[in-house]
Amino acid sequence: MKLVKNQVRVISLGVLLLMGVNSFLYASKKQNDVKKIDPKPHIVNIINFIRLCEPRVAEITEDVLFQTVVKQTEIMRKNNLKGTFLLQYDALMDSRYQKLFKNMPDSLFEVGAWWELPQPLIENSGLKWRGRYPWDWAANVGFSIGYTPQEREKIVDTYMADFKKIYGHYPKSVGSWFIDAHSLNYMYKKYGIVACCMCRDQIGTDGYTLWGGYWNQAYYPSVKNELMPAQNPENQIPVPVFRMLGSDPVRQYDDGLGSDWQGVSTLEPSYENGGGDATWVNWYFNEFTKRACMEYAYVQVGQENSFTWDRMSKGYEIQIPLVAKLRDENKIQIKTLAEAGKWFHNRYKTTPSTSVTVQEDLNGSDRKTVWFNSRFFRTNLLWEKGTLRFRDIHMFDEKLPSDYLTQKGLTSNCSFFTLPFVDGYVWSTPDTIAGLRFKFFVKDQEIQISGGNPIITDSIPGKLHIVWPLLPFSGNLVIDLTEREMQIKLEGKGPDKWYLDLTTANSAKLPFDKISSQRVDCTFKDLAYHVIAKKGYFDKPQENVVFRIKPHSNTIKLDFSER
Repeated sequence: MKLVKNQVRVISLGVLLLMGVNSFLYASKKQNDVKKIDPKPHIVNIINFIRLCEPRVAEITEDVLFQTVVKQTEIMRKNNLKGTFLLQYDALMDSRYQKLFKNMPDSLFEVGAWWELPQPLIENSGLKWRGRYPWDWAANVGFSIGYTPQEREKIVDTYMADFKKIYGHYPKSVGSWFIDAHSLNYMYKKYGIVACCMCRDQIGTDGYTLWGGYWNQAYYPSVKNELMPAQNPENQIPVPVFRMLGSDPVRQYDDGLGSDWQGVSTLEPSYENGGGDATWVNWYFNEFTKRACMEYAYVQVGQENSFTWDRMSKGYEIQIPLVAKLRDENKIQIKTLAEAGKWFHNRYKTTPSTSVTVQEDLNGSDRKTVWFNSRFFRTNLLWEKGTLRFRDIHMFDEKLPSDYLTQKGLTSNCSFFTLPFVDGYVWSTPDTIAGLRFKFFVKDQEIQISGGNPIITDSIPGKLHIVWPLLPFSGNLVIDLTEREMQIKLEGKGPDKWYLDLTTANSAKLPFDKISSQRVDCTFKDLAYHVIAKKGYFDKPQENVVFRIKPHSNTIKLDFSER
């Protein structure tokens, strides 16, 4: 009997050990499968926003707008794709939209708030309507910045109360071309908003300027400034703001250069040279899914119903099946806006560093680009015809208040900015393209540095690593971008006297107050800020150069984080 017990014990232990090994192997396999699927998730939000009326075009009736939304839901359901529909207040209160979305499965469609403010919302909040039409796109009428902070709270309360009456809960997400920090913070504190989406960077388009912000992906905004990423948790609104519309990383920045407003080079399905073109769409998603993004990649698919199904259907029929295919291949993740916001909040306590990278442009172009973002600064590098320049560097400081933080906007246009250090759009003319360019001297002759194709990697957490092989030299310029700093180092054989020059159009209004060897002092919108040279130094060599950055021991290191 004793022998049998021992045998049973041995067998039991063996079974337990085998079970443990199998459990370990299963868990390891499961973890490896997850890593294979998406170690750095590529997140797609399908977000459509809905207006009840379109006063700008008589042919776009309420029924045309409603049928556009019906078509959007149909193509998404056909491809089994979840998404978010954001309702302007007049559409929220319309029985057709209520019936449509109440009959949709919650697991597939999220309904949230679109923060353009039509006449019924303003009047139901006890305020006077100042618009030309029942919905007016003027910034000081149809958007929250046109009202005092106290009025904004009344407007939020009205929308939220009616949304809850209809759907039984408050919305979890809100979107707008631009939303003020006061309203967003109020929505978070009182109603539990978890995600926001806001317009891409643009100059003057539709009268709205948002310039110098966290380029694409998402950030936690400063409590003082909706466009400005916060540096510290105590000064941020803990609602991630996702940038909309899927800007072309190569072309959007320069679109309209030399004018007061930009064109549109985006994923929006109604645009024939962007989201409505199959070649462009396939190129965009190829770069989106393959290139270095550091933490995660993000893009918003979808469009407002004002463009109508006739205009957007071609782009939709290109994009939606492709998105479904990439999902099925585990190359992207489809989330609602609220799901993306919760994911972001659970993963990041402050705004992370991310990148958007293009290493192979459309046929006929050799351009390549990198957009890097952190909570301290953003920068853009552009390779073109074998040369490289910094097209953009903007710095972030949570202390800079928005123009609309405590006062309402008074004009039909609006402007949101961060702190410029290099601005290749605003400081340019068609004849003189501003930028920070890599150069060297040969026998007293100034030459732009040339090179081959850059190698861009993000294998080290928090660092974007760029190796640019120089021609005709055997060395490399190595650029490391981290949360606070930028380091540029020449490794191997390269030019002896290399440097970077910032040049701009003569008419550019520049923020630079003082250029000393280790520091550049600037002022923009009455806020002082500076850049420190931790290695290398600044110089002012000649009239047509704003400043020059020279290396020390073949290294330049700039700090953008000192406040």
